[in-house]
Amino acid sequence: QVQLVESGGGLVQPGGSLRLSCTASGSEFNLWTMGWYRQAPGKEREWVATTFRHTALTQYADSVKGRFTLSRDNGANTVYLQMNSLKPEDTAVYYCNGRTANNNDYWGQGTQVTVSS
Repeated sequence: QVQLVESGGGLVQPGGSLRLSCTASGSEFNLWTMGWYRQAPGKEREWVATTFRHTALTQYADSVKGRFTLSRDNGANTVYLQMNSLKPEDTAVYYCNGRTANNNDYWGQGTQVTVSS
């Protein structure tokens, strides 16, 4: 089993920045990828970004490319999502995701990000 604990959400004005953190524990060595999804009110959960644990590859959704940066500290089993130039449409609950090589998904509890003036 893997546990994912997120932190860092909050309220920010348009154009502002936030950094989310997600720390894995338990059998975290089984994770092949770590990343983030988000779910806005009334919408389906959507993929935001993913980093592959054993390579330098990181991928982003078009909607956040150039504004969000996903980084990781493998020693601390933690990934960070730096979100810059935030827009109201970025408002959502953000969920950390960890996935094993055989596609078992683990999820954090979610952290609210609200972009509003």
